[in-house]
Amino acid sequence: MKQTKLWTKDFMIISLANFFLYLVFYLLLVTMTVYAVEQFHVSESQAGLVTGIFIIGTLIGRLFIGRLITSIGNKKMLYFGLIFFVLMSLLYFVDGGITFFLITRLLHGIALGAASTATGTIVAEVIPAERKGEGIGYYSMSITLATAIGPFIGLYMSSHTTYQVIFGFCLALGIISLIISLFARIPATKKPPKIAAAESKKKLKLSGFVEPKALPIGLVLIIISVGYASVLSFINFYAIEIDLVEAASLFFIVYAVAILVSRPFTGRLMDLKGANWVMYPAFLLFGAGLLLLSAAQSSISLLLAGVLMGLGFGNMQSTTQAIAVKMTPPYRMGLATSTYYIALDAGLGFGPYVLGYIIPLTGYSNLYVIMGIMVLATTILYYVMHGKKEHSISVNMEPTTSETRAN
Repeated sequence: MKQTKLWTKDFMIISLANFFLYLVFYLLLVTMTVYAVEQFHVSESQAGLVTGIFIIGTLIGRLFIGRLITSIGNKKMLYFGLIFFVLMSLLYFVDGGITFFLITRLLHGIALGAASTATGTIVAEVIPAERKGEGIGYYSMSITLATAIGPFIGLYMSSHTTYQVIFGFCLALGIISLIISLFARIPATKKPPKIAAAESKKKLKLSGFVEPKALPIGLVLIIISVGYASVLSFINFYAIEIDLVEAASLFFIVYAVAILVSRPFTGRLMDLKGANWVMYPAFLLFGAGLLLLSAAQSSISLLLAGVLMGLGFGNMQSTTQAIAVKMTPPYRMGLATSTYYIALDAGLGFGPYVLGYIIPLTGYSNLYVIMGIMVLATTILYYVMHGKKEHSISVNMEPTTSETRAN
């Protein structure tokens, strides 16, 4: 049986466009708090808001874009999001005070929410059904690479150049993302059945903003994302405390390498065996990585923790997205994608704020112990929410012989 092609021109273009978007996000994530303190002389809590308000913007964007994308269409929504992203990048050059800067960050976040929801929806539609897990795994590597390269470039540029150059670089990346997306052949948006469309217009309901079938796995994702947020936000402070700053600079590099090496296998494994074959080992690896991090005393143990987290949380990201998409009818794929990202952003965005109140009571080492135990315990929640019914879902979604021949 001939395997359906995955690496099409359109798949690669949309993945690359998404990579540039998230490269800007993570580059600015590690530089804007310091910029706010230096430029506007604000407190650390206000500087933290500079990061948090961007996440709030992405959540706002995803909530409303997920609802509108079916009626407006993938193509128009993608171009709207990318153009809006570029225009908001221009506002960074305007010195209008901290209030104006916060508004800029909020609007920039909304633009990212719109554009990335569109790219995620488009990719989910161009990936062959029988290679959905593998395809989404490869696509999500565009974000994985950005999480490693973005902070590295941001920290390097902030030490060797001006913030105006950083803003110019981010603007250029946004323009490149827009230009290359023009060369992608974007499929027509799948329209809902007439009854479903009529029902959705009657009144505002929760199902009009999020996909209910994606909420169970979304709840799991929120909790494990808080675990990763503890690393993303506080590992530099922890590294200073345990005198492993140099090793910490390589942490996200080895994290990304672990994902790049494992993702081709885990995506294919999900398609062949089901999500449980990836998720249960990933829970153990991620939890073990956090516990190892809590006890790290050498560069080797710190970087090994990064490898375990890459194999764990890194593969959970793509697998949970594939679950959300597979659980959903094709015409609600945009809402499913939006719901997935809302859950991810909620954990990564609000997690550091909540954990900030815990750290003074526990310290960083004990925080990672708590996070490791929390992740391992979430395995039970996953079983209840999705794991116990995964086999029946896989069987029901398995293509028939005629469908396989058609593909």
